[in-house]
Amino acid sequence: MSDATKSGPGRVGQVKEVTSLANPIIKDIKGLSQKKGREETGTFMAEGLKLVIDALELGWAITTLVYAKNAKDKPLVTKVAARTVAAGGLVLEVSEKVLSAITRRDNPQMVVGVFRTKWRALSDIRPAANETYIALDRVRDPGNLGTIIRTADAAGASGVILVGECTDPFSLETVRATMGSVFALPVTRATPEEFLTWKKAAGVSVVATHLAGAVDYRTVDYRKKPVVVLMGNEQQGLPDQLAKEADQLARIPQAGLADSLNLAVATAVMLFEARRHLLTLEPR
Repeated sequence: MSDATKSGPGRVGQVKEVTSLANPIIKDIKGLSQKKGREETGTFMAEGLKLVIDALELGWAITTLVYAKNAKDKPLVTKVAARTVAAGGLVLEVSEKVLSAITRRDNPQMVVGVFRTKWRALSDIRPAANETYIALDRVRDPGNLGTIIRTADAAGASGVILVGECTDPFSLETVRATMGSVFALPVTRATPEEFLTWKKAAGVSVVATHLAGAVDYRTVDYRKKPVVVLMGNEQQGLPDQLAKEADQLARIPQAGLADSLNLAVATAVMLFEARRHLLTLEPR
């Protein structure tokens, strides 16, 4: 067959072979590299067999599985393809050229999954006393956000709250940087006003990092209430609207010529300090 989309014997379920970049299905998937395409379809891409398996194991709804032709005989790929078909999804077997175009990489992973976007409503968050959340004000860098989501997952945080105009946590770049943690950790979005209203009703303690912070981050008691660690924008820090509503403004003491830390690094310092407090039984 010379058709750009075809099925063939030996493939799992409704698998179609796609060889043309002009195929409308491929065009739609490529459109997910843009925020507009993700918002219009309510879907996003995850690249890599491990990420796809993690998402499926955690109950995320898959709509399309794309895999490289040379991966079709791998047992895990066959298993994932069967699960996709069983869930009512589409399975595409493609050339390396098509996979590179979808992922915008010269050496792409052999598997890409398209999943339904999932946001947690702010009103559904009712923190328990031993929980820590991370709130990010206008985070703009996809790599920073992905690393923070991964770090928050590793530090035992219960969720990520995006405040204001933030980069999309479901962009391909951010999902890559999370290494799968975006599937394990709930992500919420809110305006600054919505966040502050929720903060007052939820009974949380907001600990914000700030250059003018009077409290060393190590002396904060993270155990009295559920804690929300609030981090500011990479360039501008926290606006007054948020800083003045924080319960404590903390600083991370630094030596040397550096006057600030990368946002993801500073967030890691704060989250693991909160975790240390929660794990210790000694009263402060």
